[in-house]
Amino acid sequence: MNKLNTIERAQILTALVEGNSIASTCRMFWVNKITVLRLLADAGTLAAQYHDLTVCDVASKRIQCDEIWAFVHAKQRNVPEESRGQFGLGDVWTWIGIDADTKLVVSYMLGLRSGGYAKDFMCDLASRLANKVQLTTDGLRVYLDAVDNAFGGEIDYAQLVKIYGPDKSGPGRYSPPEVIGIEHEDVCGTPDIGHVSTSYIERQNLTVRMSNRRFTRLTNAHSKKVENHQHSVALHYFHYNFCRVHQAIKTTPAMAASIADKVWTMVDFVKMLEREEELLGGRLTDYKPTKKKFYR
Repeated sequence: MNKLNTIERAQILTALVEGNSIASTCRMFWVNKITVLRLLADAGTLAAQYHDLTVCDVASKRIQCDEIWAFVHAKQRNVPEESRGQFGLGDVWTWIGIDADTKLVVSYMLGLRSGGYAKDFMCDLASRLANKVQLTTDGLRVYLDAVDNAFGGEIDYAQLVKIYGPDKSGPGRYSPPEVIGIEHEDVCGTPDIGHVSTSYIERQNLTVRMSNRRFTRLTNAHSKKVENHQHSVALHYFHYNFCRVHQAIKTTPAMAASIADKVWTMVDFVKMLEREEELLGGRLTDYKPTKKKFYR
């Protein structure tokens, strides 16, 4: 049986995190679609587990949070009435928290844009921080209870609320209305007004849409299954945190945040994947991992 070697697997994963679709990656490397999807599933499983184990006790000063939209299987308006509100069909949001100084994505979570998922996301974010931080979000109201539930007042929190002009949408127009102003709302603690901003997280959202084909608008490259979407997001954020050198800080976010001692390459990641496969005696997605049994 033919088996991809380390370099071939690294090249395929690199193509995926640099914005190529599954189909184009198959054509580029003359591999079967099932082969690419299986590799993505194993790599995404490993990436998610590695993030859970290593991105913790982060000594951050300022965190910015936002949520980015995508859809799975079909757009929300095309989802059957009986299936609406079910995670994995229609709208799927990725909740993201980024360190404004190191650009490290401290926490990310897939879910719906609802209060329950907001609370889960904020609890995960809080569990990964080593100290009190200043937090900025947009004006989404579900953040208020979520932040209070996760941090219990031990945070300097402000919302940045955008004021939009009249909606001049028409045929062929896909951009939101023009932003004509912003307001800062202090919610908790004493946030520094000079650092109440969502600029870095919004720039990170652009990176997601440019680097992950599943987030590209107005194409048919969307995820057909939510499991593949989850694996793709996990792989993206491993690459973003540990492999991709950020132009502003001249290193990777993980190096800047002192949770990595080197700039990872995709070959390094594949070698770690192969070690785990050898130790487990098979694919990672066939194994139910625990934190104690991964990354020896």
